[in-house]
Amino acid sequence: MATVSPQTAIERGDAVKPRWYAGWWSAARRCRSPNFGPRPAGVAVSLLVVHSISLPPGRYGGPWIEDLFLNRLDGRADPYFESIRGLRVSAHFVVRRDGELVQFVSCDQRAWHAGVSSHRGRENCNDFSIGVELEGLEGESFEQAQYDALVALSCALARRYPIDAVAGHEHVAPGRKRDPGSGFDWRRFRAGLTGAGLPDWDFPESATRRNRPTAE
Repeated sequence: MATVSPQTAIERGDAVKPRWYAGWWSAARRCRSPNFGPRPAGVAVSLLVVHSISLPPGRYGGPWIEDLFLNRLDGRADPYFESIRGLRVSAHFVVRRDGELVQFVSCDQRAWHAGVSSHRGRENCNDFSIGVELEGLEGESFEQAQYDALVALSCALARRYPIDAVAGHEHVAPGRKRDPGSGFDWRRFRAGLTGAGLPDWDFPESATRRNRPTAE
């Protein structure tokens, strides 16, 4: 079944209103990754972690992110791929440069995106978070379509799960990770959430402080 972008689905109204099915969002193209596991019993989803990814680094639009999350990345396709051969990772969602949303793991399950991490003193963020990868490179900017899709997804997640905070991978794994990086405009993202009527989530102080306000 063909999908539309989450932002388009929301704008078109109830006729194509996205719905949840066992942790899968109907506005996203489903692409099941084998890299997941159960969440610990009794642990609620309370955190959204924003990442960035591009394969090879700085190249956009190819099939390699999906191939990585599906464990079928061909190491011969690019010299960089040899350095990540055998890596087993996933995220719940990837937002492509044009705003297309792809879901790899049910949000009811534990994706393998944050690694060694902590948030508010809690270790193992994978246990209680949802991971969203933006197709992009640390330090480079992201597309408006990606911000729109991320806001639409965040609103859908907020209605489904008791999320009260958002952080970058760099904030939950400082010194080890640097994504989504300085090119991600946290103020723009936060303004989009406010405009959509989403209750104010807890943001990393360093994220909102370091970004300049979006130009009028």
